[in-house]
Amino acid sequence: MPNDSVILRFSDVSFEYGHNKHILDEASFSVRTGSRITLMGQNGAGKSSLFKMITGELKPTSGDVHRTPRDASIAIARQVMPLDVLELTVRDYFATAFTEKKYNLDKLIKDVFEVVNVDLPLDRQVKALSGGQQARLLLAHALIQNPDILLLDEPTNNLDQQGIEHLTGFLMMYEKTVIVISHDADFLNAFSDGVLYLDVFTHKVEQYSGNYYDVVEEIKNRIERENLQNARMQMEIKEKRSQAEVFAHKGGKLRAVAKRMREAAEEAEENIVEVRQEDRTIREFVMPCQEFDKFFDGKIMEFNSISALKNHQPITKELELVVRKNTHIIISGPNGIGKSTLLEKIASTFPRHSEASASEPRNPLTSDGFAIAKGIKIGYYKQDFSNFDFEQKAFDALKEVMEKFDEHHLRATAAGFLIDGKLLDHPIAALSEGQKGLLSFCRLVLMKPGLLILDEPTNHINFRHLPIIAKALDEYQGAMLMVSHIPDFVSQIRIDETVDLNSI
Repeated sequence: MPNDSVILRFSDVSFEYGHNKHILDEASFSVRTGSRITLMGQNGAGKSSLFKMITGELKPTSGDVHRTPRDASIAIARQVMPLDVLELTVRDYFATAFTEKKYNLDKLIKDVFEVVNVDLPLDRQVKALSGGQQARLLLAHALIQNPDILLLDEPTNNLDQQGIEHLTGFLMMYEKTVIVISHDADFLNAFSDGVLYLDVFTHKVEQYSGNYYDVVEEIKNRIERENLQNARMQMEIKEKRSQAEVFAHKGGKLRAVAKRMREAAEEAEENIVEVRQEDRTIREFVMPCQEFDKFFDGKIMEFNSISALKNHQPITKELELVVRKNTHIIISGPNGIGKSTLLEKIASTFPRHSEASASEPRNPLTSDGFAIAKGIKIGYYKQDFSNFDFEQKAFDALKEVMEKFDEHHLRATAAGFLIDGKLLDHPIAALSEGQKGLLSFCRLVLMKPGLLILDEPTNHINFRHLPIIAKALDEYQGAMLMVSHIPDFVSQIRIDETVDLNSI
């Protein structure tokens, strides 16, 4: 439980990127030692930037960030593995967590692996690990430092349910200060005792006590109260002004009454409050499917075998499976078994924009045991977005997948995913992880794929958007292969077949 001492304080902190891109405007808040705090805010509000100000990676434009004591240690588990460590071995990656050489490093790694429930060869390269294994590595890298302030940026991304349960249990027992960014509502509610809400509209930070759901309900009730108060004030203003008009025309002493009525109306106007704006939610959308000619037989792809990794060794098993149009398949199994590897192979094996007709004979089976009909457009949501060119502008990333370019349609579709004209003009690298996720869905809508491949499509996405995305995927009429560790999300989507790699 938190004690009475304050370990972190923001005092009138303002921050902006370049000109007119405000993140914080004179934000003030404090965090007590031992607190478990959730940092909330819409995609792109600046949550990750706030983390960087805590670590000192970014400096405020004005105001001060205080740590007490000044040398309080900080460690951060980031959302995505840094590119400059991908070539390192697991052992060498953990060595970067310390300024001095640790002669008992292997023992420290073994201990922290037990906490995050993973077992990896220490001489394996980081780049050879799955997304889920890398997620646990990022978390373990922060935990091994035993910091006074632990910052977790979307720590449940790519974790399976077992991994999420281990992390939740650890955080509930952690005696030092934790600040977490996450869009996983159930995970947050299990351990949070306070919330910092970064408002994308006002650029202020609001501070609340209580668990995650308590705060969401409090915000909802506050908006209702403010709207109700304003409705009463508007009614009073209208009534007083009407009375003032009547008395003013009667003349004589009643003019003084009219004046008092006008003053009462002005006072009511001053009592109108600025209603807290709710997070914007993406518009409902349809995930369109590629159009097929009348000779298409409905077979989009087929398997005759499938592979998985068990105890770090590849295993292959026969699998007779035909994936037809309007078939939704989920690929299941624990972290590290090869789910993302399978999706990556399928997505990259054949050209995504073939001019061949889908009615032509199928491509031959690959060495990985699957074949895809010729002419099938493949839409791929990759969990780390590495299929994007990060130097490319968002507008161009959308334009290049459109069969027939229509700028009005592009911009209107992007707006539905909260990607406005300014964001479209930004390079993809400048977008937040959540905005990259929404850009990915927008790109898939404009592409109109026949085969939709989704690798952890809830990663980085605000929980308010997920029911809308689930509805669109549920109604998608092409073939879909999906990996997801979020049962509540999957339950909202029609699944026709499950391929469990753990059963191989």
